[in-house]
Amino acid sequence: MAEFVESDQFKGGRIHLSELGGLEIRDCEVSGLKVVDCYGSDVYLGGDFGRVVVNDVDVTAYVQGELDRVYPERVMARDATTVAEYQAAWAKVEELWTETLARAKRLPEATLQERVGGEWSFVETHRHLLFASGAWVGNAVLEEDAPYHPLGYPAGGMPAAESAKLGLTLDATPTLDEVLVARRERMATVRRVIDGLTEAELDRVCARKPADPYPDQEYVVRRCLKVVLKEEAEHHRYAVRDLATLEGVGSGEPAS
Repeated sequence: MAEFVESDQFKGGRIHLSELGGLEIRDCEVSGLKVVDCYGSDVYLGGDFGRVVVNDVDVTAYVQGELDRVYPERVMARDATTVAEYQAAWAKVEELWTETLARAKRLPEATLQERVGGEWSFVETHRHLLFASGAWVGNAVLEEDAPYHPLGYPAGGMPAAESAKLGLTLDATPTLDEVLVARRERMATVRRVIDGLTEAELDRVCARKPADPYPDQEYVVRRCLKVVLKEEAEHHRYAVRDLATLEGVGSGEPAS
């Protein structure tokens, strides 16, 4: 498979009368993307889209509403404003992961290392959430001396060199239990922060950003906590989706 990474060669281009079966676009800016007069089946769209129109029908509100109906924790995370709402949203996150981890542990360790459709494995998902909470809470909110756990896994857009500067070992192959030791410690830290919240603390401007690669801008505690809540809610959704596949056929691909 040909790969194009950090390329702008397709920006503003036009692909016409070409065979695009199996094409995958991942972690890209796609504003204004048009797919017109094309045909096929099993077309999948996943991401954060401001507006989506399918065959001249704006489906944005429908998709958002359906996701919110099936996954109400998304609404709790997105709409949290008061201290009580932040606390309720985090309690829901803890509840969901307790149930899902019990379900996952019925599968073999090797299965939990498999990727479904190129997405992160169950273990990698928890590595990413370990990094997210370390960056947004450990570094930005708490200003810890060592906020990034070596097993943390950043978003795919972070260069390997920047990850190394943070002490991350991306090529590590830990078991789920090894990741969960660090993950539970970090979740307990987030719980303490949220339990001790006040309205004034929510509006405090952090002295640090999550990590050096992040843009230089104002980071407020409520924003940092909301990022963590939304990351937890969305990645739980992905994990449950992929667990259903792994439980059914166990046909993923080994994590690289």
